[in-house]
Order: sequence, then structure tokens, then C-alpha cells
Amino acid sequence: MIQPRGSRFARWLPSRPRHPRGIKRRPRLRIGLLGGSFNPAHEGHVAISSEALKRLNLDQVWWLVAPQNPLKDPGQSAPYETRLSDADSLPKDPRIIVSDLEDRWGCRYTIETVSYLLELFRSHDFVWLMGADNFATLHHWEDWTGIMEAMPVAVFNRPGYLLPAAASKAATRYARARLADSDAAALPSAPAPAWSFVEIPLQPISSTALRENGAQ
Repeated sequence: MIQPRGSRFARWLPSRPRHPRGIKRRPRLRIGLLGGSFNPAHEGHVAISSEALKRLNLDQVWWLVAPQNPLKDPGQSAPYETRLSDADSLPKDPRIIVSDLEDRWGCRYTIETVSYLLELFRSHDFVWLMGADNFATLHHWEDWTGIMEAMPVAVFNRPGYLLPAAASKAATRYARARLADSDAAALPSAPAPAWSFVEIPLQPISSTALRENGAQ
């Protein structure tokens, strides 16, 4: 896996990174990273994480609860501690770990989080987990090419987003770095850029729908 030291990623590294809550230092692990607002966390997040554990042969999945998504309206977000607590209390595999890493490190962008993790946990193999809906608009993220070139990415299908994701700028630019779905288990240890579409049973549930239903 490409490390950020000595590269353009160095500008994102903290001067004194703090060890995140709930995460223990252990020997080499294969870890999936699922970032997001988790506003709120739901069974769809659990389903993607459970499939990732199985399909990518992961040891753990870390839920990185974002203090605030820069592409979303802050007024639509529940308080951070509420989202963190709700994610933590949701029934799930014990290998799924909810972390306040981004809040502790003051991360605003995913590229910051990725750079920090690669610097602090050099012995681990990481893979970024995301839905096809987010992959379709990845080119709007801060330094999106830096994310793709720093860490392997597993893209999970979401209802109505498979075709937009396949035609996205990220898919086009990194077409030669795509692994077949059948080879997805190789992603965590693959040198970046590397990514794959991972077919899983579709989950119609979304945080947006849950918020809208809760407001009715």
C-alpha cells in the first residue's frame, strides 16, 4: 500500500496525531473504512459492513463518524454525540468498530483522514468502503484523486446508482485500476490505485429516508 510520507499527502498530516477512541494497536490487520455522517446509522450500513467483512476478507470495519460532511447542510445533521452514540448502539458484528477518529483529529476532508491513518497505522492494510451513490460524485470531494491514489476503494452497489457510478469521472479516470468483483478480496493488500464494484443484495434504506419519515 502506498504511504503518504515524502509525497504530496504530507501536507495533510497532523503534527501530533491522537490515537482514536475504541481502536487498539494490534499486529497487521485488514481493515475496511466506512466514512459518513451516519445521520442516522441504519441497517444498510450494517449490511455493507457485514458484506465487506466477508467479501474482502477483513478483520475489522471502522465506522468513521464525520463531525460534518462539507457537502451537506449542517442544519440537517443531528448533534455529533447523538449520531456517534446511535451508531455505537446499533446491533452489529463486534468486528464493526465505531470511531470518533475524525472528530479527535479535526478532520474535515476524507483525504485528511486517509493520510492520518496511513501515517499512524503503517502496518495495517486499509480499504475505503463506499456506496455507488458516493462513488458517482467522488469527483466533488476534496483531492479525490489523492484518495484513489492513496488507498484501495471498494464500491458497493446502491439502488439506482450502479450505472451513474460506472460512468463517473472516477471510474473513467481509473478504469485500468479496476479489479473484477471476483477479485475484490485482493483489494486490501493491493497497491493503490485499485478499486472494484462489489455486488451485494440491494438495501433500499437510507439515512435521508429515515430522517424524512421521522419528520412526518
